[in-house]
Amino acid sequence: MILPPCCKRDKVKRGYYKLSLKVHPDRVSSDAKEEATQKFQALGRIYRVLSDTNLRALYDETGEVDDEIDTEQCKDWADYWRILFKKVSVNDIREFETKYQGSSEELEDLKASYLEYEGDMEQILENVLCCTHEDESRFAEILTDLINKGELPEYEAFTKESKKQKSGRRKKAKQEAEEAEHLSKELGLGKENGDDALMAMIKQRQQSRGQQMDNFMAGLEAKYCKPQPKKGKKGKATKKK
Repeated sequence: MILPPCCKRDKVKRGYYKLSLKVHPDRVSSDAKEEATQKFQALGRIYRVLSDTNLRALYDETGEVDDEIDTEQCKDWADYWRILFKKVSVNDIREFETKYQGSSEELEDLKASYLEYEGDMEQILENVLCCTHEDESRFAEILTDLINKGELPEYEAFTKESKKQKSGRRKKAKQEAEEAEHLSKELGLGKENGDDALMAMIKQRQQSRGQQMDNFMAGLEAKYCKPQPKKGKKGKATKKK
């Protein structure tokens, strides 16, 4: 999480929640699950430090974190998550997407992704929330307008992207949609049940948000956070905010 030193706890919590949407292990394929699990564990540890007044004060002063703040406490995080965030349903996802898409928040996220990935549209589509391949033309129009106004720099990866690259993304998006449809059939989810169909699509990255979104975030720490061997009392951490 990239946060200013003076960032308040509610901003930390919002950043944690938003980043959790991107890195939790149930949103990736099986071959990427181990890496996603490690990222999710690290994110949980970071949030625990930044959301605790005393631990954050120590980190701000020394740039260090206590190794005893480990994942042995993850067994309680399912309940802790419930306190922080309500149980998320398919309708909640739809409502969030409706409010997010076209909002100033989406615009800021789009601009940030454009700058971070220097105009790489594939990376932009991977990192802006709630978007699919269908949003590409809308994003391209917004970014082009901002470039023309001088609000964003011009990157060749964006302005001179080849037709082959664009075609490759369309092909990939079509393949993901077909995989989601196949998954829907495997799970016995019918098109007549809109919520179930959506929950199958959720399994696909950027097409969705998780096969069992009724348990969206609750229990993830309990499921994926396992105690790690203690290596010492203190450990250095890169101080990045």
